[in-house]
Amino acid sequence: MTLAETDPGPQPDTYDPEWVRAKYAHERAKRMRGDAVEQFIEVTAEFSHYADDPYTDYVEREPVDDEVQVLVIGAGLGSLLAAVRLREAGFDDIRLVDKAGDVGGTWYWNRYPGAQCDIESYIYLPLLEELGYLPERKYSFGPEIRQHCVRIAEHYDLYRNSLLQTAVTGMVWDDQARNWTVSTDRGDRITAQIVLVSPGPLSRPKLPGIPGINEFEGHTFHTSRWDYDYTGGSETTELDKLGDKKVGIVGTGATALQCVPHLGKTAGQLYVFQRTPAAVDARNDRLTDPEWASSLQPGWQRERTENFTRMTAGVGADTDLVDDGWTKVSIELTAPAIMKEMERRGGPMTMEEIGDFLFEEDYKSMEEVRDRIASIVTDPETAHALKPWYKRMCKRLSFHDTYLPTFNNDNVKLVDTDGRGIDRLTRDGVVVGDTEYKVDALIFATGFEVGTSYTRRTGFEIVGRDGLKLSEKWSKGPRTVHGLQSHDFPNCFFLGYTQTGISHNYVHSADERARHVAYILGEWAAKDATLVEADELAENEWVQTMRDSTVMGKQFFVDCTPSYLDSEGDTENPDSLLSAGYGGGPVAFFEILEKWRAAGTLDGISLD
Repeated sequence: MTLAETDPGPQPDTYDPEWVRAKYAHERAKRMRGDAVEQFIEVTAEFSHYADDPYTDYVEREPVDDEVQVLVIGAGLGSLLAAVRLREAGFDDIRLVDKAGDVGGTWYWNRYPGAQCDIESYIYLPLLEELGYLPERKYSFGPEIRQHCVRIAEHYDLYRNSLLQTAVTGMVWDDQARNWTVSTDRGDRITAQIVLVSPGPLSRPKLPGIPGINEFEGHTFHTSRWDYDYTGGSETTELDKLGDKKVGIVGTGATALQCVPHLGKTAGQLYVFQRTPAAVDARNDRLTDPEWASSLQPGWQRERTENFTRMTAGVGADTDLVDDGWTKVSIELTAPAIMKEMERRGGPMTMEEIGDFLFEEDYKSMEEVRDRIASIVTDPETAHALKPWYKRMCKRLSFHDTYLPTFNNDNVKLVDTDGRGIDRLTRDGVVVGDTEYKVDALIFATGFEVGTSYTRRTGFEIVGRDGLKLSEKWSKGPRTVHGLQSHDFPNCFFLGYTQTGISHNYVHSADERARHVAYILGEWAAKDATLVEADELAENEWVQTMRDSTVMGKQFFVDCTPSYLDSEGDTENPDSLLSAGYGGGPVAFFEILEKWRAAGTLDGISLD
């Protein structure tokens, strides 16, 4: 019997690193599956209705056949920032194309009750100083974020010439004409000199491959397509149609933390089906302090944004400007903690000592989370099942103030599957072990396409020079220069998690990419070039740099419970976030881009 198969037994009264490692291995083994990310179902064919737009009435229009200088595929925060930075660089002929009925990306789709950013709104909502706006609270709710996206589009005139409710179906490079032909599901044929592909990391929903998923006859929907006609209420009012309903929700990630309290408040009966518990810590949300707001000086947002990224990347700073759960955990479990411990010991530490020290500090951090759960959830069995057993950074950090108390409600039941997941669905229920839970509705809080191939996430094929398909070139993972350009795909920029620097604050990463693309295209325009392309040698060098830099990150996740961060336990998946993120961290990556621009030589890129 292996270590992973052995239950280490009750938790000792004092810290025992061997017991902790055995416990992590045991819990991980329960959840490991050979199909990894393939356990999820793509929302196509008979599942395509899960991706339909329930928020905006479909408007018929005639197909468009024209030319634009810059086409941006996507209208989420990353796309908006790219378009804004290009506007600032002097580009006027820009068109956004998105299948959604308006701008906002994931914030257009995610209208479930309680939807809220988990990164401080003062650094997550971009362009606050430029637009003269300050969020209402430390963590903005969905409607405010969505309205801010609209505010950006209006202020920078990005609605002009945009094509919404339009899905791109393909794009083909014409080497002679030096442009792209982009086709859509509306019959459009758009010729573009430059294309920015920005699908966003959280835009394409996925479903769990539960046996019997087609047999269930109750009501179903994905949280990113919330059905208020069924639940009643709205994003800001109670779900008043659920009083006589038995509702099940699948998933206990960030989305479930936010909507479970609302379901638990009004549903006749709520079943929360859990495979892996979240490490839920306090969010401590609050309204924006007017006195603090009035004290802000020009440049405050970029300073605050960079400070947060430095803190959470373990680089550290003299002052923690954001001072929240993210920075607290980072201070406790990264370089600042090591430096403080060396100071306490009065000398340097070996790598083994550092590893042991951080492992114990991580355990202490998770013990605080587990103690918090026990102090809030009154039923001991439920509290026990809600306690997570994995390293703190194995899953995205979770913060919420009302999720845990919801399990004290008489109408709310946690159904813990002990890592197995749901066994199957029946015509009118959910089976876990030997028990069938009858439900009227089943809500999938199962996240988005992460860790699958780039073209699967975009939903269309990109055909480059000499008919080369991106799916073929990237069959073993992305091949880029700085995550933005790929040889044989000229005049095309990839915005997203493709061999780039990944900050916990997605918007910071997106803005750094946008600034870099704007610089490159500014040089392209200044030189009156018609082609801008990554050199093959530079691409090979960056691919090797990425491989070398991600070794440590992959090693960290070897004993982690499966999640979307490690492609459900497949740490060698070339399309995973582990492979996509520069292993040196976001601060080092941003410095690489800054030095590259400062050199002014466009090294590794050809202009013609």
